[in-house]
Amino acid sequence: MAMQPQEIEALIKAALPDAQVTIEDLAGDGDHYAATVISERFRGLPRVKQHQIVYAALQGRMGGQLHALALQTSAPD
Repeated sequence: MAMQPQEIEALIKAALPDAQVTIEDLAGDGDHYAATVISERFRGLPRVKQHQIVYAALQGRMGGQLHALALQTSAPD
């Protein structure tokens, strides 16, 4: 079952309440998305750790309900 962009955003914001989240449906199929996540929690963390935090927020849906997520993460300027 495909995920809606609002579901992805809600899961990320639940884990990172301060996050600015932008979700883009890349293929129109509900399985391939791009996400930009900006959160103070990412400050000083390597990009791999930032991505791990976002994947953890998705609560195991990657590879199942959500096939692909191109991820851009950063701390605010």
